Amino acid sequence: MNAPHVVAEPHILYLGTPVALLSTVNQNGTDNLAPISSVFWLGWRGVLGIASDSQTARNLIRTRECVLNLPSAREVGAVDRIARTTGTYPVSEFRREMGYVYEPDKFGRAGMTRVASDTVAAARALECPIQLEAVVAAIHGLGEDSDQLRGSISLIEVRIQRVHVHPDLLVQGHANRIDPDKWSPLIMSFQKFYGLSGQVHPSRLADIPEQAYAPLSKA
Repeated sequence: MNAPHVVAEPHILYLGTPVALLSTVNQNGTDNLAPISSVFWLGWRGVLGIASDSQTARNLIRTRECVLNLPSAREVGAVDRIARTTGTYPVSEFRREMGYVYEPDKFGRAGMTRVASDTVAAARALECPIQLEAVVAAIHGLGEDSDQLRGSISLIEVRIQRVHVHPDLLVQGHANRIDPDKWSPLIMSFQKFYGLSGQVHPSRLADIPEQAYAPLSKA
């Protein structure tokens, strides 16, 4: 029996990932705030996929620190207001053709409030329900086997230093557990924004206590 599928070659494979607003410090000391959706976490480590020539990548390489501000679906307007903006001047020809404009005040354009961090110089975005202060642990290249991709995308591994969570998201009676039924991350799928629906099925993984991961989480 043939499978009911067809062969396709989508130009992008953004099949659904969380959005993060990555805040860094520019060379002149001002704040940069950039939406990214190539990000994932394991324990207290994160991996960020960022264009190597972006202002955010330059700031990360120079300062070795950042904040990953995680918006919920409610903050989608703020995220979209700084889409297709860049902190790099002049704007590269590629980004200009994609409709990007130079914006030196990303926090102001997004309508978000700058808050000082505890362990890094980069600012937190007050309105985001979860904020992860982080330092760079390693930088890798993506597509090193491709003449077209080599050097264009950086994979930046970060180590989370401190987590700030809105108390409404915590499991009642637990100071260190985020309730997934209360947390609705903003999701990007094929360049469009989505929220989460309710839980669709119990998970056998949920039978493992979260504290079982503690020995390796901050390693």
